Amino acid sequence: LGPRQRARLLDKLGPVVRVVAADERSQTRNRDIALERFKERVAQALKIETPRQATRPTRASKERRLQSKARRSSIKNSRRAVPDD
Repeated sequence: LGPRQRARLLDKLGPVVRVVAADERSQTRNRDIALERFKERVAQALKIETPRQATRPTRASKERRLQSKARRSSIKNSRRAVPDD
């Protein structure tokens, strides 16, 4: 592993990685399962995630949001007590 990969692993997994497997009755099978889990964790930690691209909400989604707010507001207004004159 290079220095960047090592730093990424230490950052994501920490200095000590512990993997436990007690799924099977056989010790060798459990050891194999633990090694597979270890490989998966290391591979997941080394994977570089692309940063999320911020996007603007669509006009339709804005309209749906405003309509639901208006609907909710009218429901709450209908619950109010009618003032006595």
